[in-house]
Parts: sequence; structure tokens; C-alpha cells
Amino acid sequence: MKHSHDVLALDRPVVALVDEYPAGFVDPMHRHNHVQVLYASAGVMSVRTRGSSFVVPPQRAVWIPADVEHEVSCRGDVSLRTLYLTSKDALTRETGECRVFEVSEFLRALILETSRLDPEYDQEGRAGRIIALLLEEIGRMPETPYRVSMPSDPRLLRVCEALLADPSDPRDLDDWARLAGMGRRTLTRNFKAETGMGLAVWRQQVRLMEAIALMATGMSITRAAYEIGYDSPSGFTAMFRRAFGYAPSHRDW
Repeated sequence: MKHSHDVLALDRPVVALVDEYPAGFVDPMHRHNHVQVLYASAGVMSVRTRGSSFVVPPQRAVWIPADVEHEVSCRGDVSLRTLYLTSKDALTRETGECRVFEVSEFLRALILETSRLDPEYDQEGRAGRIIALLLEEIGRMPETPYRVSMPSDPRLLRVCEALLADPSDPRDLDDWARLAGMGRRTLTRNFKAETGMGLAVWRQQVRLMEAIALMATGMSITRAAYEIGYDSPSGFTAMFRRAFGYAPSHRDW
């Protein structure tokens, strides 16, 4: 079997690797020379870059540009399919930013079939046609809002990391200001300047991402609502509907 560095040396527009990771596995900050598409056919991933944090449940994938440092952690057992895009012709969606996008049933089938191809597949035959269709479908998929921006100020980063670790944390603005070692107004002003939103809205986004991850693992809406700090499922459902335009029961996570 070829190792990953051997596979990536092949002259192919896309190469795929298959990995199985246990719950709690963390691949610390690293980077690649190629664009990556990470897709978990089972399980939920969290992906962190210097500037953003993402939750990637099933039916979604994350696009990671070349040379972007990122950390991947597994919320549960994860069956990972990694696509490395090596051809310049394949990088039609390259913008230099990570993003999460939908994975249709058709795209899922293409990803799984690509992962079964011989690494030295015939680009002029069936395999080459599958790859071409795979890239076309990736380009058609809509992006999803499962991300939050991360500040660069280490004082603000302490606050964000605490909320990412526990989205249900009930501390108020004064508490967070003390944790950051700055005044309430300074925290509010600097946080919005660095993330583009207020702390309350940022925390709500984190809670939404956490809820989606929990529901994707099979947790009920009611339990997910309590887990992320809501006092009632109805309050959570109302917030979810405002954010996405539909109730959490509307989707098969």
C-alpha cells in the first residue's frame, strides 16, 4: 500500500485517502501543499484554523486551501475520506478561505467511489470521468454557515476557547471581561472589531454549531437544547428557526 506522501506525488487531479479515527482524536495544527476536502462519511469533526472554527457534521464537507494551518478533532468515531486536489484546473473554488459545504447523496457516492479507485487510475477512462464529475459536483454545492471567526488577540481568544469548550457556559459579559483582563466596553468594542459580531451573537453561533453536532450524533432536540444551555426546547427551536429559516426537526442530521 502506498503511503500518503507517495500518493500525493502522483500526477492525478484528485487523490483520496481513507482513515478511521476514534472519538477524541486530535490532529494538531498542520498544513498541506494541496487543497483538501475533508468528508466524514460517519461521525462529526471540528476543524479549527487560526482565523475560524467549524463544525462538520455528516452531509457536509470542509474545503481547506493549500498551506492553511488547521487542526482536526473528532467528536465521536469518524470515518474520514480526504480528497487532495492537486491540479490547478481543479481549484475553481479556491479563494484562500476554508468553508463548509453541503454534500448531496450523489456527491457522497462520488466521494466514496473515488476513495475506492486505484491511486494510479486511468485519467482517460471511467475513473477519469468520475473525477471530472466529482469536481463539477463539488463546485455546485452550496456553502453552509457552520463557522465562527476567531480573534487574533490572545485575551479575546481565551474567551472564545472557553466558549468553544463549553457553549453552555452561563457567564455574563462582566465575567468574560474579567477573564480577558479588560474593561467591559473595551471587550465589546474589540470583540466586534475582530470577529465582525458581538459576543452574544458569537456565542449563539457557537451554540448552534454545537447543537448541530449533537443532533448529528443522534441526540434528541430536547437534550441538545439543554446541553447547549437553553432553559427550554421551545426557546432553542425559536432561535434555530431565526438562524436557519426552519426548525431543527426539519432536517435529518
